[in-house]
Amino acid sequence: MRALVKARPEEGLWMETRPVPEIGPDDVLIRVNKTGICGTDVHIWNWDEWAAKTVPVPLVTGHEFAGEIVEMGRDVEGLELGQRVSGEGHLIGKTSRQSRAGKFHLDPATRGIGVNEQGAFAEYLRLPAFNVVPLPDAVDDEIGAILDPLGNAVHTALSFDLVGEDVLVTGAGPIGIMAAAVARHVGARHVVITDVNPARLALAEQVADVVPVNVAEEDLGDVVARLKMKQGFDVGLEMSGNQRALDQMVESLVMGGRIALLGIPPGKSPVDWSRIVFKAITIKGVYGREIFETWYKMLAMLENGLDVRRVITHRFNAADFEAGFAEMRGGASGKVVLDWR
Repeated sequence: MRALVKARPEEGLWMETRPVPEIGPDDVLIRVNKTGICGTDVHIWNWDEWAAKTVPVPLVTGHEFAGEIVEMGRDVEGLELGQRVSGEGHLIGKTSRQSRAGKFHLDPATRGIGVNEQGAFAEYLRLPAFNVVPLPDAVDDEIGAILDPLGNAVHTALSFDLVGEDVLVTGAGPIGIMAAAVARHVGARHVVITDVNPARLALAEQVADVVPVNVAEEDLGDVVARLKMKQGFDVGLEMSGNQRALDQMVESLVMGGRIALLGIPPGKSPVDWSRIVFKAITIKGVYGREIFETWYKMLAMLENGLDVRRVITHRFNAADFEAGFAEMRGGASGKVVLDWR
């Protein structure tokens, strides 16, 4: 099979011919139709400090995918050959307290396909049947290929009750944009999304009914006044990994405000904890997706009218992966999808 491989500990990825994976009794073999390129994949391409410490070489990369089951292990139940599927890319252990309590997304032994284990940028993927998520007819392969990042957005957005609330999203990358769309879908009143990238803010306005704000040109306090919010935002969804954005969010929240934190600042960042304490702000760190509650929620929302397709800005044949990565690395794209068929 063709596979996109981190073959050497240096910048880049390489298309190689690899053996089709052999499956075990509890696995399925998925013929991959489409994959999404993630920011994590860009880190692996760039071979930055995180990637060099984390990713074994050689490794088939990629973890956002949709395809169909072509082979099943002898002990697999509840799935069918030919069934269209996506899947949870976090491979969990079964012995920790968290796993045994059903909190699978908190298992400390978690390993990621395309990061620690062989991934989905290939014509075939081996995946434990436990991780398989069947796709309803209403969710095509293109949307199925971006359910992983949509799941990050859903997990973050649904961390707190948003009905009737005013929501601030910092960071208009694809996940931030989708989180803003989810917030509107579930009943938030005002949803403001901030960035300093005009192209990303324009994309946010196309995808969702939100107020885009370039914080390099406009003060958030003026936005609060314009929207006639009496105190500030009720809920913050921090997706940027930018310390200044987090500081602005803290200043813009109401007393007793809540923050769901998905963005990861590089290294250590100074935090004015006195502002968080005196404003009685709750901060929740968000990692991955709740397995499998997030998947149920986002598939239900997609079937019920949530539309994030316009966040996909570029589509390439898998053979043209270099062009796809160039768009992602350029910083102006939304999601980029590769077609393996």
